[in-house]
Amino acid sequence: MKKIFILTGEPSGDKLAARVISQIKNLNLKIQYLSVGGEHLKKLNVETIYDLKEITYLGFTKVFLNLFKIKKKIKFTVNEIIKYNPDILFSVDSPDFTLRVAKQVKKFKPLIKTIHFVAPKVYVWRESRVKKLKTFLDQILLLFPFEKKYFDKENMNCTFVGHPLLETFQQDDTNLPILPNIKKKIISIFPGSRLSEVKILMPILINFIRLIEKKYDNFFFVFHSTNDLKHIVEDTLSLSYVKNYEIITDEKIKRNILSRTNFAIAKSGTISLEISNAQVPSIIIYKMNIINFFIIKLLVKTRYANILNIISNSEIIPELLQTNCNPNKIFSVFESFIENPHLQKEQLKNCKNIIDKMKIDIPATKKIANILKKEL
Repeated sequence: MKKIFILTGEPSGDKLAARVISQIKNLNLKIQYLSVGGEHLKKLNVETIYDLKEITYLGFTKVFLNLFKIKKKIKFTVNEIIKYNPDILFSVDSPDFTLRVAKQVKKFKPLIKTIHFVAPKVYVWRESRVKKLKTFLDQILLLFPFEKKYFDKENMNCTFVGHPLLETFQQDDTNLPILPNIKKKIISIFPGSRLSEVKILMPILINFIRLIEKKYDNFFFVFHSTNDLKHIVEDTLSLSYVKNYEIITDEKIKRNILSRTNFAIAKSGTISLEISNAQVPSIIIYKMNIINFFIIKLLVKTRYANILNIISNSEIIPELLQTNCNPNKIFSVFESFIENPHLQKEQLKNCKNIIDKMKIDIPATKKIANILKKEL
């Protein structure tokens, strides 16, 4: 029986990997799976060698403080993959962890095919990494068409597959007990998929909601969370005396709610693509400790954090980062959009123009599944 080891390093990668594995399972192939994964892969009955939470670190300082622990985890992961001896090591995102593992695996077991999905952001910083990646990756799968030139330049085997979050957006028929009673407009809030993000952003978001409720009485707030972090979001909200909200973790319910959402506030990341693809106007927020921020500012070569803004080279989605990520500023930008429907339409039109150029004829997950099948 053919074997695939799926290697992820954080919840977003786990989610992307699960979408791909779901497509492979639809092909009815006899394949054995093992992983470093989270709740999404577990739902597909893919066993994980340890909980994903054990390696999800945010920021340079956090990584530095946990360096010994991370090195130990990398060594353990490499040994487990070598012991499992898969035909394919399919790594997804989180390059600081997954690519370190893939490099070691290739060194000791060169016959294992190493295929990585979600290329490191070489267009943002450290373009020279491509030469190193070429030495231990058999193939790299790209989310965006503009990335290809960076890998083609080094004659590296790369394929533009598209982004799974940009696959045709469909309203799900999942029963939503919270929605029939809601006559208010829905604001979807995405506070992050990492504990450190949620701890920083939740107090800011709660104070933002208080400002809204001082002026408006026609909004209902839906917090989108992971199962692992739901209790943190819930505890923070319960202490805030905010009553007009619901917390959801189910992916199908999330898609359904997005189809009925009037506006979204989201932590900077891939979720912004999903929001824009659902044609929901939004604001991007993010805040990290000052040391991490200055390190990143020194290293990156792009003006923007959001991928749609990077591609368009303009701030089509407002980015409220660091000092601008505060309740008053978020409320001010939110209010300007709510009071001016033209701004919303303009953002959605610009986002759609960019997203349409990223889409391919077949779903990204199906294309990746076919690539993995061919390599097997």
